[in-house]
Amino acid sequence: MLIALWWPLAASAANHGYPLQDAGTDVSNLASLQRGARNFVNYCLGCHSARYMRYSQVAEDLALTENELHDNLMFTGTRVYDPMLSSMPVEQARAWFGNAPPDLSLIVRSRSADYVYTYLKSFYDDPSRPTGANNAVLPQTAMPDVLAGLQGRQKPRYESKPDAEGNLVQHLIALEPVAPGEMTAADFDGFVRDTVTFLDYVSEPAKSQRRSLGVWVILYLLMFTAFTYFLKKEYWKDVKA
Repeated sequence: MLIALWWPLAASAANHGYPLQDAGTDVSNLASLQRGARNFVNYCLGCHSARYMRYSQVAEDLALTENELHDNLMFTGTRVYDPMLSSMPVEQARAWFGNAPPDLSLIVRSRSADYVYTYLKSFYDDPSRPTGANNAVLPQTAMPDVLAGLQGRQKPRYESKPDAEGNLVQHLIALEPVAPGEMTAADFDGFVRDTVTFLDYVSEPAKSQRRSLGVWVILYLLMFTAFTYFLKKEYWKDVKA
């Protein structure tokens, strides 16, 4: 999956104004993480890497045996302790897309889960683009609509609004289906959500553990605050104002 959040216009995407959807990721959901790992390997890893994540770490965190790892996630002859690297040569990628696909290890921390989730769902037909597709979140993206077979094709719906000078300007406000894909809308939403959940995990493998530990830290601090408050009252009970 060529998540091209790295093209020159990426910096201006935040100002585009297309509303982001709630990704609803949950890195504590083991089943979602396992499905997301499968999606990433099958649709993303051909062009993108996650160089800060090793297969062995994925197997340990996602409760996969070594046989399951080899059968479902390792198709390039790599070793268990190797990082998750793309097999696409950099020069070939540059020739095809104009730039080398970025590493996705930290893409969710950089752009947010909602951004990546909405981006993957927001491709639409655009004959003016070299790939025949554009994106509502990142206009003029160089990424082709590689998930069109699953999602189906979409077309943009525009609305004319006056700019600061009173001129009418076309604004993309929604995407409408043109042709169905292999998945229903609900199934495709789940597919993308699982994929982004895995990328969320990759961006911070200790996130789930950090959150669970944080609850105990807060409880400890509350208990310590109560203890110090009553201790202070005990020390000062005989002191008159």
